[in-house]
Amino acid sequence: MAILGIGADIIEVLRIAKMIERHGELFIGRVYTEHEIDYCASRKAATQHYAGRWAAKEAVLKALGTGWVRGISWRDVEVRNSAAGVPQVRLYGGARDVLERSGIERIHLTISHCRSHATAYAVAEG
Repeated sequence: MAILGIGADIIEVLRIAKMIERHGELFIGRVYTEHEIDYCASRKAATQHYAGRWAAKEAVLKALGTGWVRGISWRDVEVRNSAAGVPQVRLYGGARDVLERSGIERIHLTISHCRSHATAYAVAEG
């Protein structure tokens, strides 16, 4: 297998907290899937988890080689955890179309966060 793309992102948790404070459910529902909302909302430090998923979505699109282009929405990239807690990516809509055309067979993802920042790194393999 070959590495076809990499992506990394970092975001301040405070930036996500301000977006949630300013726009509430409208922001959350536009960016995150129902599964991601359930996961993040159930965590003690929910804002850190929302920020981690934001960074993961950005990193995945960079690994796909697209960034945010027409036809891809925030909710087209979903982060779920395996039973062992490993973050995994599911792609829908425009992001799925890009994946299918690119020859990418798997996206590896890691997420890390603390009180101030969240970061994610994605590797596209094919």
